[in-house]
Amino acid sequence: MSDSASKRILKTPSAYTKAHYLYVQEVGTLKSLNPHISRREHLESFLFFIVTEGCGSVVLENTRYALHTGDCVFIDCRTPYSHESSMEAPWSLMWVHFHGSQAAAFYRLYREREGRPVLTPPSLTPYREILLLLYELQQSGDALSDLLSHRYLTDLIAQIFSDAFHGTVSSAIPEKFRNIRDYLEIHYAEKISLDGLSEAFYISKYHLLREYKRLFGTTIQNDLTGRRLTKAKSMLRFSRESIENIALSCGFQTASYFIKVFKQYENLTPLEYRKKW
Repeated sequence: MSDSASKRILKTPSAYTKAHYLYVQEVGTLKSLNPHISRREHLESFLFFIVTEGCGSVVLENTRYALHTGDCVFIDCRTPYSHESSMEAPWSLMWVHFHGSQAAAFYRLYREREGRPVLTPPSLTPYREILLLLYELQQSGDALSDLLSHRYLTDLIAQIFSDAFHGTVSSAIPEKFRNIRDYLEIHYAEKISLDGLSEAFYISKYHLLREYKRLFGTTIQNDLTGRRLTKAKSMLRFSRESIENIALSCGFQTASYFIKVFKQYENLTPLEYRKKW
């Protein structure tokens, strides 16, 4: 007798889809009838599933996580894992295996910001809706199914981030780190060093580096460079200042360094940007 009743759709993406989109590998639902352990390792896939009924557990990196109705799991399947329904309350799941050119980067950012493999969101409704849309879309044969799947998988990841880090983007950010970010906004044109910030805000520079990346999703240096380039782009468009003056006004030590960094980010020189915009 089967240990479960499941409905699933497997997909094989085109080369173009694999190169450019997030794409579905498998999507479906499962109702466990008897306890059964599913084990995977070194699978080039990312798995997201929700527990719609019952309970069970998942083992990842030698840690067992108990799962109950309303829990979600988001894992990198290249790492060995297993999951099992309970005997007392067999679970029902909705899931999607997916991959794509940006999937690993999204997951890496999630873990860098200390996102956990298991989360309990306020509601499963958004996830149910997205997973159902993905399932129906794979059945439809719509000419836009690959593009729409990419959209819904992006929505799924955005929902995971929103629920995992709810409040992190607003009042839950410690006041000291809000003050540091405000300082960068005001003093972007000055010479700013990690040691200087550490001393000014009475914080270990290692703690500062780690927490800033976790809270804001970017490094201090990247944030500062982005602010400087944004100010520079405004000056290029709305002033007649020379490239050298813009560079110095925005915190770049030399015009040549400004041009180099600008081209790295925009694939245009400052003068080319000014002419195009």
